[in-house]
Amino acid sequence: MPAATLPTLTPKDFASDQDVRWCPGCGDYSILAQMKKVCASLGIPREKFVFISGIGCSSRFPYYMNTYGFHTIHGRAPTFATGLKVARPDLLVWVITGDGDGLSIGGNHLLHALRRNVDIKIVLFNNEIYGLTKGQYSPTSRLGTRTKSSPLGSIENPIRPITIALAAEATFVARTIDVDVNHLTETLRRAAFHKGSAFVEVYQNCKVFNDGVFEYTTDKEVKSENVLYLEQGKPLIFGKNRDKGIRLNGLEPEVVELGKGVSVDDLIIHDEKAAEPTLAFVLSRMYHPQFPEPVGVFRAIERPTFEDLLNRQVEDAIKAKGRGKLEELFQSEDIWVVEEAEANGPAALD
Repeated sequence: MPAATLPTLTPKDFASDQDVRWCPGCGDYSILAQMKKVCASLGIPREKFVFISGIGCSSRFPYYMNTYGFHTIHGRAPTFATGLKVARPDLLVWVITGDGDGLSIGGNHLLHALRRNVDIKIVLFNNEIYGLTKGQYSPTSRLGTRTKSSPLGSIENPIRPITIALAAEATFVARTIDVDVNHLTETLRRAAFHKGSAFVEVYQNCKVFNDGVFEYTTDKEVKSENVLYLEQGKPLIFGKNRDKGIRLNGLEPEVVELGKGVSVDDLIIHDEKAAEPTLAFVLSRMYHPQFPEPVGVFRAIERPTFEDLLNRQVEDAIKAKGRGKLEELFQSEDIWVVEEAEANGPAALD
């Protein structure tokens, strides 16, 4: 349908008739609201959107979007999304997952969807806890986190979602925060327009089981000292007075103060389009309290997508050999005939 004939859509057009069943104060409400705004602004018919989820609080998302959707099984949403995108490359396919769903049982599926560069948009709600199953520690829970399943404190080293996505060679990798409405909206919009695997980690507050875990990134009194906004082609500067920055000391990042023998020219210049993700990987390892935590787009590069390459192979095979018939496929290669055994005695089977 030509863009000129498309009806004007509003966020309300993407609201389903289902009651939203998240806890009062949950960060998921903000993500849902901004997603509706983004979808309405893309100029795409509603029937071209599909939301696919696994299991968890975040995975209720497809019920609340007035689009096509699948509520699938634990951790397997990227697999369903891959199959759909290959069959229907014209659709805009979103995967909604959480730190438990996407990085525990679903870690393998997430990893391979990203490395294949399937043109799907994966939004991972990270609240560092299992919310739906009532507060067990998750793969992203910090060392020492006390939960129902770790009453003495978690002893497991947490997974860093951005680091994992970069290691898997995802072509678009970003982080944003649930209550940073403008930044969240723009990040989701950029992910929507990206051609290839897009991975967005959202710091999301679980009001009931892990309240305030990201407060250092949202509290207006301290946020400017703890959050580093990534901007393409600009130096890494942060702080209430914009007087601090990040430079490299060998291969290690360090926080420096400007004006004390250090100038802007000494700082790292952010380049999300770099073919080699080394600096993006360095940024992904910067965590509070030693560093301000980067939010924004870590990487955004172009590479052929999985479904384009696969469908091209199919087209080339059809051109070379013809479309073929299913019966001929069944009877090709190694086949054999099972003769009917004689009725008298086992010797007939020798």
